[in-house]
Amino acid sequence: MGVDTSAIVPAWLLLEDGTLIKGKSFGAKGTSGGEICFNTGMTGYQEVFTDPSYTGQVLIMNNAYVGNYGVMNADVESDSVKIRGLIAKNISHRYSRMTAHDNLENYLVANKIVAIYDVDTRALVQHVRDKGAMNCIISTELQDLQSLKAELDKVPDMDGLELSSEISTKEAYTLGNEGAKIRIAVLDFGVKRNILHNLVERGAYVKVFPAKTDFATLEHFKPHGYFISNGPGDPGSMDYAVKTVKEVLASEKPFFGICLGHQLLARANDIPTFKMHHGHRGLNHPVKNLQTGKSEITTQNHGFGVDPEAVKNSDKVEVTHLNLNDGSIEGIKVKGKKAFSVQYHPEATPGPHDSRYLFDDFISMVESAM
Repeated sequence: MGVDTSAIVPAWLLLEDGTLIKGKSFGAKGTSGGEICFNTGMTGYQEVFTDPSYTGQVLIMNNAYVGNYGVMNADVESDSVKIRGLIAKNISHRYSRMTAHDNLENYLVANKIVAIYDVDTRALVQHVRDKGAMNCIISTELQDLQSLKAELDKVPDMDGLELSSEISTKEAYTLGNEGAKIRIAVLDFGVKRNILHNLVERGAYVKVFPAKTDFATLEHFKPHGYFISNGPGDPGSMDYAVKTVKEVLASEKPFFGICLGHQLLARANDIPTFKMHHGHRGLNHPVKNLQTGKSEITTQNHGFGVDPEAVKNSDKVEVTHLNLNDGSIEGIKVKGKKAFSVQYHPEATPGPHDSRYLFDDFISMVESAM
């Protein structure tokens, strides 16, 4: 059966630099805005949409078709869709995967996500890559430029925005076997579920704490190690988290940070972070492990980075991983402490599993310190 074209509703996309694009509505009707970014992954759209690190962003999916294999409850990284809007070239109303429970459009409608398709996404990605990250707005309601601009002006800048405490768990919870010999305290700034699964699969009993939990409360769990999670927003606005990370480091217990956790570890060692031109998002970023000399293909999702010159001049940390595309800092460890972090996502959902060894390294570090 073909698609009823009479039901197609026009949609508009306005970028902060004045670029205006007309497309077609897909998903919820309405108006929504955020920082525009792009992901180059061919698959894994549901995992991407539910990744808390995408909070506050409008996402361009660069694959030619989105929605081909539908959606299913198992393919989520949090309890809801976190993107603010979706931009696609083509969408699929029907899906091929027999285990899927619904199509993508119904999923977006249920989660109140405004989307636009019939957009030349490759040209748009080139534009964002050249011009840099900026705010945008998608609307099925507003059609005149002045009204769109007025709504776009209301969208907050990601630079300086603190989002992690908003999307963090409100109550602490546990995963795994309470009788396990290893206990890991996780500070949740927007943690992905598969990160927690990777820790539990390696025999850890995990307790996940809200973002603004104080160190004394974390210690009451009697953890053998600390994990600091990924998350959205500007690490430069998170002094409360930097204070906690410093206290964790002073405890001399093993420490592992991913993405935002990596940036917070840097800031706790007097290394600043900065807003990147357009960020790293996708499933195919090459990274070199400077300790082994080996390269790995990584999944990435970040719009902020660690100042490379400050790291290289630091007497507190050393670089462990570098991005082979642009030389940016992808991993550090603290000298004289059992503490390390990476900018990319070793849990990789979606993406390659080249970096799963980092969870093994962390567990081994915890065991050696017990």
